[in-house]
Amino acid sequence: MSGATPLVLAGARLPGADGAVDVHVARGTVTAITPAGVEPSAQSEPSAQGARRIELGGRFVVPGLHDRHVHFSQWAMVSRRLDLAEARSASAAAALVAASVDRGDTEVIGFGYRDALWTDAPSRAVLDAVSGEVPVVLVSADLHSCWLNTAALRRHGIEHLADASGLLREDDAFRMLREIDDVADDVLDGWVADAARRAAARGVVGIVDLEMRWNRDDWARRAADGSTALRVAFGIYTQHLDRAIAEGLHTGDTVPGTGGLVTVGGHKIITDGSLNTRTAWCFDPYPGRGPDEHPYGLSTVPYDELVPLMRTAHEAGITPTVHAIGDQANAIVLDAFEDVGCRGSIEHAQLLRREDVARFAELGIVASVQPEHAMDDRDVAERYWPGRTDRAFMLADLAKAGVELALGSDAPVAPLDPWIAMSAAVGRSRDGREPWHAEQAIDVRVALAASTGGHGATVTAGSVADLAVIELDPFAASADDLRRMPVAATLLAGRFTHDSL
Repeated sequence: MSGATPLVLAGARLPGADGAVDVHVARGTVTAITPAGVEPSAQSEPSAQGARRIELGGRFVVPGLHDRHVHFSQWAMVSRRLDLAEARSASAAAALVAASVDRGDTEVIGFGYRDALWTDAPSRAVLDAVSGEVPVVLVSADLHSCWLNTAALRRHGIEHLADASGLLREDDAFRMLREIDDVADDVLDGWVADAARRAAARGVVGIVDLEMRWNRDDWARRAADGSTALRVAFGIYTQHLDRAIAEGLHTGDTVPGTGGLVTVGGHKIITDGSLNTRTAWCFDPYPGRGPDEHPYGLSTVPYDELVPLMRTAHEAGITPTVHAIGDQANAIVLDAFEDVGCRGSIEHAQLLRREDVARFAELGIVASVQPEHAMDDRDVAERYWPGRTDRAFMLADLAKAGVELALGSDAPVAPLDPWIAMSAAVGRSRDGREPWHAEQAIDVRVALAASTGGHGATVTAGSVADLAVIELDPFAASADDLRRMPVAATLLAGRFTHDSL
């Protein structure tokens, strides 16, 4: 995978540093960083003869970016689905469906609705009125619910699972997602390759892919075909854990035949729901929810099942990677990590008790967080977590406690663009609004270090040549500048995967 031709990225700048430098790259490694125009000393790796010299003209070089939580196949499919992001009501979403049906679509699959603040509730009748016998499956932006019409429920043989609302939540919704995500390999691979190119154009070199399917074979096939421009760690869900153990997979292992690009990730367990679906498991009830409406959210994996699952994975060498959004879910998952005696990550960690921040640090648990969710969810949180939003998305408190942060997008829930995540983490604002709980903003150096897959915020000699070339100094950029950061080039192991220089 390493670039065959040595490179000199000449006239580069490093964030926060004075003066231009030359970054020397050979065999997929940064061999030296010297003052501009100065060859490496004899004591260090010499600049290789015949190196390709690229003038950067003062552009900045940073470590290549990683997104620590994506659903990549779904991200690749989103642009091919009906966009519901701007629907502010059930009737508005239905109008978008009606337009799709009027265009002659024989099936409508949509994505991106957020119904937590709608004044009119989703219902089968609303969709049936505009779609008739055309099956309609609409996926919520948080991926934790699906809204179906009667034709779709009948087509998938699941009329018994939905009430008059037509909504499926949590496990029922996940099963529905797996059905509509069943796309021919060659078609999906083409969409994934396109999405990988778009990610590379934003400086991305690596992802943790948490699709629910058995993803090892998908990524091994793509890497063998040379059709991926990313490093990929693939997650293993509980339904595939026995298979992974039987095949001797261990977190961090490289999958043979992938040129080192594909590695085994962690064991993904989903222990509660989400805020927008009002199923995140909390200590306090959701306002307006009756006793038969899961007023505290949902615990989807009981503790007496969670601990054995985590222990089984840990003892097999597969790191637990556990979804928890509500404060009660996070507290219970931390209990489980302590009980098992292992490290791992909590994915999302959106609402926490203050005493649990220190527990993250004490137990060595990574907080894998998605800062853009705070921008998407701030109004929903104020409504459904009233009086508690000072404990939501506690990035600064986690960082001050010494907790390792890993930033991601949860794409397609938020765009697969680490600059957007960094902007949200640093500015706690979007669209010109006042910062939301600005006391939880983190320094851009912390945000960048949490976005490079463990490679820190600055490029150093000896590191793998996974690099991004950008137009602005990120350490001096505003939050708005970070959000739209121009990326000139991306290198993966010394090979260009995006180049507009």
